[in-house]
Amino acid sequence: MKLKIPAGDFRAYLFDCDGTVVDSMPLHYIAWTEALREWHCSFDEELFYSWGGMPPVEIVATLNKMQGLNMPVEAVADRKEHLYYEQLPQLKAVPEVLEHIEAMHGRIPFAIVSGSSRESIIKSLTTVQLLNRFETLVGSEDYERSKPAPDAFLVGAARLGMSPKDCLVFEDTAMGIQAATSAGMASVRVPPPLERRAGTMTIESA
Repeated sequence: MKLKIPAGDFRAYLFDCDGTVVDSMPLHYIAWTEALREWHCSFDEELFYSWGGMPPVEIVATLNKMQGLNMPVEAVADRKEHLYYEQLPQLKAVPEVLEHIEAMHGRIPFAIVSGSSRESIIKSLTTVQLLNRFETLVGSEDYERSKPAPDAFLVGAARLGMSPKDCLVFEDTAMGIQAATSAGMASVRVPPPLERRAGTMTIESA
């Protein structure tokens, strides 16, 4: 299947990383399951996907509140990241998104805008040999309010020197699409693996 670009004269592309540029969400879920098992914390897979774009420390803190736990937020988030890094040799790019990266690279600037840490972004993009395609990387350290707030995408546009209306966002989560819309940007929803294989997709525009 192909992702269709909405109508518009876009001067920059902003990409989420996990689940959008790299097909990493299944690997992240495995890492979460292992890290949280050590604290007897459950994390439903459907809930995990619905929280796509939420920084790891926020995930741990929210699970603490939901389940009445007292996990050390930074330590558990760190443990999860290291378990994810161990699986990086299995990581691949999302072909439908890679097609647009290759088609427009060098013609317009690109930014990564992610809920993951800069370290995680760099490791993932390096694994799939795409790090040099992006002019700037916006990670969870670079903004105050995470998606669905617009902050992350507004930082990305500002770093590229672009107006929000001139940016097109590629996102795989509802929170990410909402953040793009709140930022005044058009967006393309990248379907999850099963949906991509079924050949269906949804286009969102702001």
